[in-house]
Amino acid sequence: MMRFRHALAATLLLTTAAVARDHPAAQTKAAVAKALADPARADQAKDDDRRHAAAVLAFSGVGPGDTVVDYFPGSGYWTRAFTNIVGAKGKVYAIWPKAGAKYAAKALPALKARGFANVTAEVQTTDLPTAPKPVDLFWTVQNYHDVANENGEASLTAFDAAVFKMLKPGGTYVVIDHADAAGTGIIGTDTRHRIDPAAVRKHVEAAGFTFVGESNVLRNPADDHSKAVFDDSIRGRTDQFVYKFRKPG
Repeated sequence: MMRFRHALAATLLLTTAAVARDHPAAQTKAAVAKALADPARADQAKDDDRRHAAAVLAFSGVGPGDTVVDYFPGSGYWTRAFTNIVGAKGKVYAIWPKAGAKYAAKALPALKARGFANVTAEVQTTDLPTAPKPVDLFWTVQNYHDVANENGEASLTAFDAAVFKMLKPGGTYVVIDHADAAGTGIIGTDTRHRIDPAAVRKHVEAAGFTFVGESNVLRNPADDHSKAVFDDSIRGRTDQFVYKFRKPG
């Protein structure tokens, strides 16, 4: 009986460890505040307010010890925040898809040169994202709409399925992107570089995710969605949505 109890306890411990959960709000808030205040990222601090970094990171529920995928990380703005938030016991994968290799030409060497011990930065050998182990958080900012430009709906379906597979049960999927007008679906992804938020929910939920909620900190009702996001009259001030989904578990 004693052996059975020990075996059961070990099984429960392993099961619990394999399930992702949001950290307590206070813990996440403290970890985020400390990370953003790091003097080593002083060159990024000027963008923190515009990006509402503290709010969106807190909304994600990320915290110490987490394994995070920063998909299509650009210059590494979010990766450099995550590296301090997850800490020495955590891990960050900053990944570009094979098709996006040209966008990593300058950013990847620069990110690697920073020598973050808990960051693996790479251009993957596939277009669909992968990770060597299950992750707690998959994070993508202003890139989801680009996925649809290859094969439309089919590309989104394949992408969301890949993310679902990567995440631990209970894992979090955060999508931040430029909003298009209601009812436009994916017709503006290649021209205006926008996507209808309802289309995102439809595709992500169809992959098996549960919608957790939305942060409105990046919303801008003055944006009428008619212009491309690079238009000087709206660039840097687009209406953006922050969606959070969870893999059941």
